[in-house]
Amino acid sequence: MGRFRKLLGIPLVLALLSACGDEAAPRQNDSGLERPTINVAMLSLVVNAPYYIAVQEKLFEAEGLTVRTQPVQQSTQAYPALKTGDVDIVFANNASMLFGHDKGDLRINLVAEGTRLTPKFMGVLVMPESPITDIKGLEGHSLSVHVLNNIQAITFDAIAGQSGANPSRIDYRQVVFPQMAAALQKGDLDAIHSQEPFLTDAVRKLGARMVADGGAAPATDLPLDGYFSLETWTKENPRTAAAFQRALRKASAIAADRAKVEAILPTYARGIDPEVAKVMTMPHFATTSEPAGVQRLIDLMVEQKRLTNRIDAGTIVFQS
Repeated sequence: MGRFRKLLGIPLVLALLSACGDEAAPRQNDSGLERPTINVAMLSLVVNAPYYIAVQEKLFEAEGLTVRTQPVQQSTQAYPALKTGDVDIVFANNASMLFGHDKGDLRINLVAEGTRLTPKFMGVLVMPESPITDIKGLEGHSLSVHVLNNIQAITFDAIAGQSGANPSRIDYRQVVFPQMAAALQKGDLDAIHSQEPFLTDAVRKLGARMVADGGAAPATDLPLDGYFSLETWTKENPRTAAAFQRALRKASAIAADRAKVEAILPTYARGIDPEVAKVMTMPHFATTSEPAGVQRLIDLMVEQKRLTNRIDAGTIVFQS
């Protein structure tokens, strides 16, 4: 366990410890699972709501699983521990994991799909006085993304191209979501490509204008993220992976009721204004894992020359 802490840099904690009370010691393998206790590296974003619902509603326990949650600020912090087996599953955006798989550095399986992109879940904002009024107007200007050359740039390049803009003329800058609004307000950026709840918060507090929908066609309904393991892990632990997948799918169905998401957010994500939570746009919480959707993303990344190989999504998406 000391090795686990060293790799990830923060103490191991049980998910929702304060809300749910102390977890019992890992149970004996009485459910036929290869690994009844697993370590999961998690972010604290809206897209993670089903996971925390599953913990709160004891859906993992119902499948014979004890999950130990390792909070991380960025999923990349967990990659070394995933490789060594100190983390079993990591929540990450699909593009990051596909990059690693393509290079052969991180051969992965998508154990459970996370969210799919909905209109206006992401969007490009400018200050009220900005001369930028549409996607074409972003050419020659700076635009923030949470991580460079990743899912936001991939989806927005597709949207911009279809709208008649030249994506290569957009100056992408890396700024993490919580810091984007302040950078826009100070004039450090011409525009920000934000995501909920930060998007709605910036609109309310800064009067920011949306000049482009980051969830518009052809990016609508593309799979954004999910719960990944090494492909060797799912081969060695297929019943454990299936149990985790079943619990997540049940939780994602619960998350279709936005009131459930609004209620769970304050238990794991800090600083979200309850009034913002009531009106922000939700992503689509996936209750299935569809190779066809992942293939759409892979093909788009190949088209944009971000992937070297056209990966077969059927070899990545875990099917129980």
